Amino acid sequence: MFTGIIQDVGRIASITKEPEQTHMTFTTELDMAGWQLGDSVACNGCCLTITAFPDVATFAATLSQETLNLTGFSYAKVGDFINLEPALRMGDALGGHMVTGHVDGLGVVKSVAAIGEHREFTFTLPASLARYVVKKGSVGINGVSLTVNRVEHCDFTVNLIPHTLSHTNLGALKTGAEVNIETDMYGRYVERLMQFSDRESE
Repeated sequence: MFTGIIQDVGRIASITKEPEQTHMTFTTELDMAGWQLGDSVACNGCCLTITAFPDVATFAATLSQETLNLTGFSYAKVGDFINLEPALRMGDALGGHMVTGHVDGLGVVKSVAAIGEHREFTFTLPASLARYVVKKGSVGINGVSLTVNRVEHCDFTVNLIPHTLSHTNLGALKTGAEVNIETDMYGRYVERLMQFSDRESE
């Protein structure tokens, strides 16, 4: 589990593609002294398992075809900036919201507006994901925990403060860019429970 509070912006150091999977290495300035093989790291909001440590500032992970299909890693390039957050440990502060690292799909930046030092971003989602985004609810965008300000059909709006703009890769987003989206998982549980409730009432 993660909180959506980004701890570092790393970069993709290498990409090796195979027919059914892709291997990537990521550089980071985080202290990896306590990290181990098999640990989880959220990379742009996608939970990846560490498979190797090529050097003291680099870790490797393997991305399945399912991960590639649902995330922006399918078209990632060497040098891309990546939001990083190690998995929660007992006693860590929960500063954002509960994030699983299971990306639901891609959203698209519809517009960006400057509001003083802040920026207001509007994203468009496919209808299959938009149903789980609610006003004042939580959403993960490239792994960043954000609060939804407004919702209209398949669009939703969030406000990014200067700290978020400068400490994540969201500050570089332009209109038309795609981002990894993780919706609030509680909506899915409610939906599933309602499906069984409807059947039981028949």
